[in-house]
Amino acid sequence: MAKSGHADKSPSMISTIMLVLGLLMATLGTTVATIDVCYGMLGDNLPSPGEVINMYKQNNIGRMRIYGQNYDAFQALRATNIELMLGVPNEELQSIASSQDYANKWIRNNVQNYGNVKFRYIAVGNEIEPNGPYAQFLYPAMEHIQTAIYNANLGYKNIKVSTPIYQATLAESYPPSKGSFTSEYRSFLDPIIGFLVNHKYPLLVNMYPYYSYIENTKDIRLEYDLFTSPSVVVQDGEHGYQNIFYAILDAFYSALEKANGGSLDIVVSETSWPSNGGQATYFEYASLYNKNLIKHVQGGTQKRPNGPIETYMFALFNENKKTPDYEKYWGLFYLNKQPKYQIKFS
Repeated sequence: MAKSGHADKSPSMISTIMLVLGLLMATLGTTVATIDVCYGMLGDNLPSPGEVINMYKQNNIGRMRIYGQNYDAFQALRATNIELMLGVPNEELQSIASSQDYANKWIRNNVQNYGNVKFRYIAVGNEIEPNGPYAQFLYPAMEHIQTAIYNANLGYKNIKVSTPIYQATLAESYPPSKGSFTSEYRSFLDPIIGFLVNHKYPLLVNMYPYYSYIENTKDIRLEYDLFTSPSVVVQDGEHGYQNIFYAILDAFYSALEKANGGSLDIVVSETSWPSNGGQATYFEYASLYNKNLIKHVQGGTQKRPNGPIETYMFALFNENKKTPDYEKYWGLFYLNKQPKYQIKFS
């Protein structure tokens, strides 16, 4: 979800962009332990992985998520302090689920061979649907990846295995204490939740208040989405919510409690706001969401007040190869080669 390239901008807009970049980067520089950035690659004319890793280092971004094997990125990450969430593509789940040898080879080729890269998570699949073609393979693939990590004598590194889910898994989310998974997802997720509980691994959640807003503009206020509400919008027993980010996250915690996963932590594996391409996609909204997000994840939610919340912003660049249009415009930066790469908040 991001855009490659940019529209012409007036001098005042460019000044605004540079000011927002400065504010964002100043905040990022103080929060490297909790704000991290996804590195999507489905765009034209993107900088090389080596240049990207330099961007992470220059901007004090401490963790990266990538969505599949990229050996140039692995090489550039060697001997850095950047921690990596590495994705196993959905298309590989069947092979990994069907063969422990295949899983061993996958871990050897993509993790073990890069011993001086700091792998933090292996994210097995992404947003797998319970009735989709990959559902039956997800849980055995996670087990095989976990076994492969130990077969490669990497268990001491505490590389955590999980899978990213998304908001469609929730049957209810309002109020947050009523949060529950749909019956279809419960049957699908129960063994996965048990796996995570047994290993004390977190659940990964791709969380987009933007979609909540555009799907229900009648009942959801924009200020509730953008962290700008001056007062409580949703009162849920003793808990009052001024932003939907905390409310959705607590709905997931409530759903986990109902599924015997109350001990789990949640890592927000994607979140952001698009700057173009669809309803309510404006630079100002994206700027407000991202800046306020960085501030809010330093603390915890009403149900889990002991923050910070490990959160991955989506994404580093716009990605023009995606469809529909609003999927292209999620980039935090674009680069200008005149005369050299310059970073600007997109």
